[in-house]
Amino acid sequence: MALLLLALLHAYIGLRLLAPLPLAWASAGAVALAALFALMLAAAAPVLWRRRTRPALVWAGYIAMGFFSSLFVLTLLRDVLLLAATLAAPLVGASWPTPAFVRDAALAVPALAALATLLGFFNARRRPSVRRVQVPVQGLPPALHGFSIVQISDLHVGPTIRKGFVDGVVDAANALQADVAVVTGDVVDGKVHELGEHTAPLGRLAARHGTYLVTGNHEYYSGAGAWIAEFRRLGLTVLLNEHVVLSHSDERVVLAGVPDYTAHHFDASHQSDPALSLQGAPADAALRLLLAHQPRTAPAAAEAGFDLQLSGHTHGGQFFPWNFFVPLQQPYTAGLHRHGGMWIYTSRGTGYWGPPKRLGAPSEITLLTLVAA
Repeated sequence: MALLLLALLHAYIGLRLLAPLPLAWASAGAVALAALFALMLAAAAPVLWRRRTRPALVWAGYIAMGFFSSLFVLTLLRDVLLLAATLAAPLVGASWPTPAFVRDAALAVPALAALATLLGFFNARRRPSVRRVQVPVQGLPPALHGFSIVQISDLHVGPTIRKGFVDGVVDAANALQADVAVVTGDVVDGKVHELGEHTAPLGRLAARHGTYLVTGNHEYYSGAGAWIAEFRRLGLTVLLNEHVVLSHSDERVVLAGVPDYTAHHFDASHQSDPALSLQGAPADAALRLLLAHQPRTAPAAAEAGFDLQLSGHTHGGQFFPWNFFVPLQQPYTAGLHRHGGMWIYTSRGTGYWGPPKRLGAPSEITLLTLVAA
């Protein structure tokens, strides 16, 4: 069904963009569309990159996915524009749109899609910038004013994100010298034996009070049990409905973590439960902080009494127009928001998933600093 849908979308693009063009251009465009379809199929076959036999083909396939996404969206927008012009023509007494405009609009679509893909590639592949966020906490003790947390999320180490990229992220995070370092899920897209060497730099992640990790949905697609063991071997503390108590300048901070919101579909014992993660926590703690991969954990976290939840998962939409679809599943797309009596911060992600492309949703390494409200 997926292949059929993909073929139909390519056929739609071909019919709408190639028909107004001269025969020679249309023929070349048809060949290019067929090549685009083949490259996308190649990228969707994990055996190619897991066996490390076709790295160039995999890169081309994932870039093709990003190009196709923009090509499809821009083709739709062109059709909307042409329909509006056709409907408006009788009202203004003009013959519009002209054949020349229809042809030029068909040529503009792939050109704009290529530009979007190029810019998106640059944004995705550069080292993520540091996003500094102040979180105003009501009643925060003076000893915790300035308490800092560096957050990495959604690295998606896999076919195109490898050891070099992860090394750069860890170096940038360590340079911030935060009090706590956290990783909020979706670290990998593949098995431990395939990607272990590329996630190894996470073992260098350091902070004053330690480094902590929670699972994302992609860990469960990739064998969560093996990855949890690997993360622990690297020295990260994996929190599965658990908490630790941090002592900072004579004040206590409860740092808890839950498995991914959907983890119970893969392992019944990994049912995400913010209330359970607080079981046994000191009642007089100055701050309760939750790590939860998906923002939709927020209602349960607020009810359990947390002051701040750190999440990822959404990628901020990653690139247009997917940012408009995130709210259909998640309460928050990116940034700091208030949910009842709790703050929630949703990272736009440190890596990317699928196409190496980011537009309008830059990747980030987040430095959150607590301040008195």
